[in-house]
Amino acid sequence: MTSPTDRVYSESHEWHKVEGDTLTLGLTQFAVNALTDVTYVEMKKAGFMFKAGESIGEVESVKTTSDVYCLVGGTITEVNKAVADDPSLLNTDAYGKGWLVKIKFADTDKAGLAKAKDAKAYDAAHPV
Repeated sequence: MTSPTDRVYSESHEWHKVEGDTLTLGLTQFAVNALTDVTYVEMKKAGFMFKAGESIGEVESVKTTSDVYCLVGGTITEVNKAVADDPSLLNTDAYGKGWLVKIKFADTDKAGLAKAKDAKAYDAAHPV
């Protein structure tokens, strides 16, 4: 499986999809495969303000617990309740229904996205 080309990817295995001043964030398929069966997802609540690189939630699996990070700072505007209710959505649709949060960010924070890899570079470094 190749990663979607309409987003960028962090070294900590989150995908970032920008639409205007909103960013949708999720985990890559590589990360989900490494975690194996995801059993619990807890993200910070809507309204939570954070800086780039701060943990904004966690994902638990049968193997481990992993923090979730974002390359930009901002405010969480929406949390995917469906994933909180059914964490297996990450296993079955990491790039679609398995998104984690939506974030409003300032244009000044886009510099963090410049550190990200495009889909081709990410897939070359982390084949699924």
